[in-house]
Formats: sequence, structure tokens, C-alpha cells
Amino acid sequence: MFPNGIHSRARLTLAAAALALAFAAPAWAALKAGSKAPDFTTRATLAGTPFDFTLAEALKKGPVVLYFYPAAFTKGCTVEAHLFAEATDDFAALGATVIGVSKDNIETLNRFSVSECRNKFAVAADPDLAIARAFDAKVPLLSYADRTSFVILPDSTISYVHSALSPNEHVKNTLAAVKAWKTPPAP
Repeated sequence: MFPNGIHSRARLTLAAAALALAFAAPAWAALKAGSKAPDFTTRATLAGTPFDFTLAEALKKGPVVLYFYPAAFTKGCTVEAHLFAEATDDFAALGATVIGVSKDNIETLNRFSVSECRNKFAVAADPDLAIARAFDAKVPLLSYADRTSFVILPDSTISYVHSALSPNEHVKNTLAAVKAWKTPPAP
């Protein structure tokens, strides 16, 4: 049907276009603000110590900043972990819990929680991307989560969503969303 080589070049071009679309439009399907957050339980680690994390339990203490990132120890994910570590006290002062989620196994996350999260906040394992899929935060056609941050209120309502490949605005924007929730509107 196609002259020699054209069929394979067409497949490569389509594959490249699909990958470009996946990276150019991060989290185009992420759950929207106003949606109910799906509950989940998974293995997490804080300061290298594993524990079971349940979203519903964390929400009993206040809002949760849940952020998905592609993989531990990669450049952007390390930058994002450092930024969240620096802001953890600000989130805690507002009653918010921060937890990062990636496809990494708990052994990798034990190291990441100490070195890159600086023992400040927990990171959770999602090796089969079930949590990322539940939040529509999995990159289409690829086997990792998109860089997407959610602010989830104690009633399980998602109040804010930020998706961007760059890690630079996630902390600033989620902190502002938690502050906006915590601060009552002026009369």
C-alpha cells in the first residue's frame, strides 16, 4: 500500500505526535475543582519510615495538598520536592498536609523522602498508577503520572488544581489556594 519505508516512517511520525501531545498538554483530563476526590490508601514514607496513608484519615486533620510527579530523583521532581520541603511549615501553619505521589516503589521513596523531601513531608507509592488514574493525572500513552497538584478540602472537595510540566508554580499556587480557603471573606 505504501512504498518501502513510508509505512514505518508514518508510524514513527504518529508516535512522535502522540508523545508531543502528551507533553504539550499536561493533565488535560485531571479532575476539576469542585469534584469529589477519590479516597485511597497506599504505602507512604516520611523521613525514610514507611506507613499506610489514607486520604480520608488525613482530611480529618485539615486540607490535603496532593501532588503527582513523574519519578523520584529526576531533575524537575527533585526541584519540586525541595520547594514543597521549604514550604511545609507554611502549609502546616494553615492545617494542611502535603503528600507527593509517584510510581516509584517504597524503597526508592524512602531515600527520596530523606534526601529530597528533607524529612518534611510524606511521599507515597503508586506503582500501578491506580491513584493517578483515579485523579485523571496519568500521562496518556506513558507509564507515569503528570505533574499535577490538587488542594483537597476536609469534605473531600477538590478546591484547586494546577497542572504544569514545570515544577516552579505548584507550591506557590497550592499555598495560595489553601490560604484562600483558610481566610474567611471580608464582610
